[in-house]
Amino acid sequence: MNNHQTDNANAAAFPVDTIRTMFPALQRAGDFIFMDNAAGAQIPQSVLDAVTNHLVSHNVQRGGRYGRSITVDQSVADARTSVALLINAYSPAEICFGMNATSFIRLVSLGIGQMLQERDEIVITDMDHDANIATWLALESAGAKFKWWRMREDGNLHVDDLRPLVSDRTRLVACTVTAHSIGSIVDVASVAEIAHAAGAEVFLDCVHYGPHGLIDVQAWDCDYLVCSGYKNFSPHMGFLWGRFETLKRLPTFREDFIPDEPPYKVEAGTFIYENVSGMDAAVQYLELIGRNLAPSNNRSRRENIVAGMGAIRDYELLLSREMLAVLKSCGATIYGVADEARVNDRVPTFCFNIGKLSPQRIVEEMAEMQIGIRDGHMYAPRLMKRLNLSMDSGAIRASLVHYNTVEEVHKFGEALRAIVAKLS
Repeated sequence: MNNHQTDNANAAAFPVDTIRTMFPALQRAGDFIFMDNAAGAQIPQSVLDAVTNHLVSHNVQRGGRYGRSITVDQSVADARTSVALLINAYSPAEICFGMNATSFIRLVSLGIGQMLQERDEIVITDMDHDANIATWLALESAGAKFKWWRMREDGNLHVDDLRPLVSDRTRLVACTVTAHSIGSIVDVASVAEIAHAAGAEVFLDCVHYGPHGLIDVQAWDCDYLVCSGYKNFSPHMGFLWGRFETLKRLPTFREDFIPDEPPYKVEAGTFIYENVSGMDAAVQYLELIGRNLAPSNNRSRRENIVAGMGAIRDYELLLSREMLAVLKSCGATIYGVADEARVNDRVPTFCFNIGKLSPQRIVEEMAEMQIGIRDGHMYAPRLMKRLNLSMDSGAIRASLVHYNTVEEVHKFGEALRAIVAKLS
C-alpha cells in the first residue's frame, strides 16, 4: 500500500460523524455549512461547559484566600499545564494568557525594540498576516532595519531564500507556521536552524496551524510562538509561549506588585478566566480524539495529543485532495499549493478566484445557498500585491477543519458550479 492509500485508509477511519455530535453549533446549523473556520472555529460542548462552569461556580478574581478564588488560581494553573502539553513547552511557566495573538506580537516587538543594539535587522515575509508584519515594521523608529523573505511562485517560503538574508546583524526572523490565507506550511525547524546559527531568534505565528497539526516548540527549536484559542476550538483568547529565560530577559510593562518573571510579567491586567478554562477544555477535547482512536491506559496526555492531531492531519489531507479536485473542476485559480503531489505542504485552507467573476458576488451567492465562506484581502496586503490582486476585491477563501466532511466539500462544489454558470 502506498502513502496515498495509507492516508486515505487512515482518513476513512476518522470518526467525523461522532465528532460532529460534540459541537452544538453543528447540530443546530441545519443545512448551513461552516467553511470560514480560518476566521474562527466552532467549540465542542465540553468547552462550552467549562466556560459556563467558571461563570456559574467561581466567577471571581484570583488571588484571594476563599475557596472560589483559590479555584480560579487552580483553573488557570491547569490551563497552563494543558497548553504546555499541547505545544510541548519546557514548562507551564512559559505559557502566557491574554486577549489575542496580535497583542502578544506587539508586546514582544516592543520589548525587542528596546534590545536591538548592533543586531538591528529583522526578517519578515510577504506571506504573513499583517499582524506579524506591521508590528515589526513599527520598530523602524527604534532603529530596526528589515529584510524581506519573499514567497516563491509555487506558493510557499523556501529556506534557501532565507539563508542569504540572515547575518550577524539579524536580531529576529518572524514568520508564520502556516499561511492563514493560502494554507502553505513553512519548514520552521529549518528556519530556526538558520537563524540560531547566526545568533538570531525566531518568532512564530502559529495561529493558523494550531487546529491542523501537531505543535512542538522543542522540535521546532523556536524562541517565541503565539496562538489564538478561538481558531483552536476554544472561545476568544490568545496565548504566548517563549523560552523561560528569553521571556525573563524581555522588557515588558508591569505594575510594581507583579513578579518580574514569566508568566506574570507578560500578563498585564486581568485576562478572561472563563475563556482560559475553555482553552483547557479544548486541549482535553483534542486528547480525547487521540485516546478514543487507539485506547491505551499507558499513554501520557501529550501522547494522546500527538495521536489526536496525527489523526486530524491525516483526515484533513483527504479533505484537501477533495477540495483541490473540486476547485479545479470549477476552473478556479488556486493561490498557494495547487499540486496534489504537494498536498502535504498545505492545510485545507483555500484561497482562489474564478476568472473575472466578483469574489464578493460569489460569496454572497454561496451565503444564499447556506455555505459560509469569505472574500477580501484576508488581512494580508503584501500577499495580495504579490498575487497581483487588488485590496478592494481580493480573493475567496474556503477554510476547513476536521469537523467538515467530504460530503460538504461536494455540496460546496455543486453550489460553486451552479453559481459560476449563473454569473458567467
